[in-house]
Amino acid sequence: MEQRNIPFWLQLLFSLSHTFASLQPSEGNECIKANAKSCGECIQVGAKCGWCTDPEFLKQGEATSTRCDELESLRKRGCSGAKVENPRGSQEALKNKTVTNRNKGAKKLRPEDITQIQPQKLTLSLRSGEPQSFNLKFKRAEDYPIDLYYLMDLSYSMKDDLENVKNLGTQLMLEMSKITSDFRIGFGSFVEKTVMPYISTTPAKLLNPCTGDQNCTSPFSYKNVLKLTSNGQEFNTLVGRQQISGNLDSPEGGFDAIMQVAVCGEHIGWRNVTRLLVFSTDAGFHFAGDGKLGGIVLPNDGKCHLENNMYTMSHYYDYPSIAHLVQKLSDNNIQTIFAITEEFQPVYKELKNLIPKSAVGTLSANSSNVINLIIDAYNSLSSEVILENSKLAEGVTIAYQSRCKNGVTGEGEMGRKCSNISIGDEVSFTISITAKQCPKMGKPETIKIKPLGFTEEVEIALNFICECDCHKNGTENSDICHKGNGTYECGACRCNEGRIGRHCECSTNEVTSEDLDKNCRKDNGTDICSNNGDCVCGTCECKKRENPEERYSGKFCDCDNFNCDRSNNKLCGGHGHCECRVCICDANWTGSACDCSLDTTTCLASNKQICNGRGTCECGTCKCTDPKFQGPTCEICPTCPGVCAEHKECVQCRAFGTGEKKETCERDCSYFNLIKVKDRDKLPQPGQAFPLMHCKERDANDCWFYYTYAVNNNTEKEVHVVETLDCPAGPDIIPIVAGVVAGIVLIGLALLLIWKLLMIIHDRREFAKFEKEKMNAKWDTNAVVAMLVNCTLNSK
Repeated sequence: MEQRNIPFWLQLLFSLSHTFASLQPSEGNECIKANAKSCGECIQVGAKCGWCTDPEFLKQGEATSTRCDELESLRKRGCSGAKVENPRGSQEALKNKTVTNRNKGAKKLRPEDITQIQPQKLTLSLRSGEPQSFNLKFKRAEDYPIDLYYLMDLSYSMKDDLENVKNLGTQLMLEMSKITSDFRIGFGSFVEKTVMPYISTTPAKLLNPCTGDQNCTSPFSYKNVLKLTSNGQEFNTLVGRQQISGNLDSPEGGFDAIMQVAVCGEHIGWRNVTRLLVFSTDAGFHFAGDGKLGGIVLPNDGKCHLENNMYTMSHYYDYPSIAHLVQKLSDNNIQTIFAITEEFQPVYKELKNLIPKSAVGTLSANSSNVINLIIDAYNSLSSEVILENSKLAEGVTIAYQSRCKNGVTGEGEMGRKCSNISIGDEVSFTISITAKQCPKMGKPETIKIKPLGFTEEVEIALNFICECDCHKNGTENSDICHKGNGTYECGACRCNEGRIGRHCECSTNEVTSEDLDKNCRKDNGTDICSNNGDCVCGTCECKKRENPEERYSGKFCDCDNFNCDRSNNKLCGGHGHCECRVCICDANWTGSACDCSLDTTTCLASNKQICNGRGTCECGTCKCTDPKFQGPTCEICPTCPGVCAEHKECVQCRAFGTGEKKETCERDCSYFNLIKVKDRDKLPQPGQAFPLMHCKERDANDCWFYYTYAVNNNTEKEVHVVETLDCPAGPDIIPIVAGVVAGIVLIGLALLLIWKLLMIIHDRREFAKFEKEKMNAKWDTNAVVAMLVNCTLNSK
């Protein structure tokens, strides 16, 4: 429908509804909503935002922040690509050594020469909202060195277990040689804090905490018995000298021992290889807070306190918390194997769920199965890789996507890990890092990503793009910025403190608000900036709209580009643009809503005449002057002779499924809308808004069907047809047979009557003849008698 045919009140209502709709809260354009005052602020809003540096870009009334917009919007508004600041992020690999391909039995490499993760170091330049992604490879190296530290509970209940562990060194070395040729083993033991109520502090019990004739060693918290060594026999010798000790309560002080094993790397002898800690006990554990029972209130400091291989601060620091242990084990790349008796399995399985890269095995009553337990747990731990990252800077996020063995993929938290990895398998991860904002001062940050339980890591330096390139070329105290009251950069003035205005022409202390506002009122009116902007330094800065395509402009913000006439619900009919509420039409278009086409090609009929010579072309549409003709080019004549015959076959096949076009009906006869009615009275009658033709046609069975053909105001062909055929009635057999029989009978009777009548007439004639002959015979007899008499008389 054309805009000019709509009543004025309806146009006003439509315009107001459109305006109110545009003011409703919505997600909007984040670039415009940010109200960025500089290029640096703009590019931090999001990756879609750009800044136009063209000095002539802004129209009158537009604020400096209008330079910040989505890239496509800037282009449409006339800012060339060369004038748009849109820095992008980048990445560079600084160390990218390939993963090691090494078979067991090959030349022995130092641990630092083996690479299982790639790349090792890179730098990322991050633009706010723009993720930077890179691929990380991990490959389990063949014959990778292993350090194993056996930490054992030496309370009295573990007496029989100690006997089996005494020969553990050589046996475990033999089994582990099947996995790696570079294996070291160490040993440590623990009991409990050496204060009441965990142990008895009587002098006798401090010397021998066991009862009866049992000879036990003095209680202790943690002892590093053997530093990691490749000599299995030395392990057997030193462990063989160990004695059982004792304590009072059931839970043990194992957490103190684990903490010291984790943080005392030099005393333990950890290398940068696979680190395994086997924790063997038949009891539960104390954790943070339990030390208060012994008057110990200081939290565990997580530092090494070994003197002569003995933990000396157990009486001074509380037990560590589980979270503290998790942190230290992770920081030192230690994988924990809990060798626990059946009774305490549920407790340590819950603990395992809290400690990444840990395993729980069931220890037999006398630890006879400890070697198999360690081998199984190691295989379980080494078959899974889990990535973790260090603490992220504020506003930085990280996402993982894994591509594991056999095509298995994962995202989210599952994207951090791969399972069922065998030695020599290679898996990869896609890691995306995104900065939501620049950190304070824009200083570079460093994060590290590593597989849990491995010493290798990826070091990533993060540089943040917080300013545009044009910022470097800024001119401080530029004359463009009103006598040097600002820095001219990126096509705009960045005002010094205390200065305002597009060119920093005003001081916040020079003039009153009333003096400023009077320059922003049109025709001395009451509205400031036509209620469409703010008066800044005596100059209107027009408000921005949620829709980046819609803008206020003008000295008093009294113009806009969205309140022009519309056609087909499109601004300026989609064939022009709106300037100060007036449509500027494209070529070949005219009208207040640019909805009138000057192109006559759409009016050309098939005979190349405009409107078939039976109408005029107005706004690209034919206005037929002959009422009999209609259609887009005045070529359709529903009431012309021959129309009924032309459409007969198609109506017949679509309405009744008969006729010559029965087989091709769908292909040839879909050009009109068919509407069935019950009887002839329901057919459209003359006098409608468009011409109508009534048709009566007969089919091959001599049946009549009735329909109307018309072209409606939307140039759609419509056919209304009576849904039942009008066929002549067939003969009634019974009356015919009865009539024939009756006729035959009547004819027979008539013939009999005629025959009878003829017979009567004949009989009567014969009877009359007989009577006559009889009379004649009687006369003859009398004559004979008279003659005889005469003769007789004469003879006498």
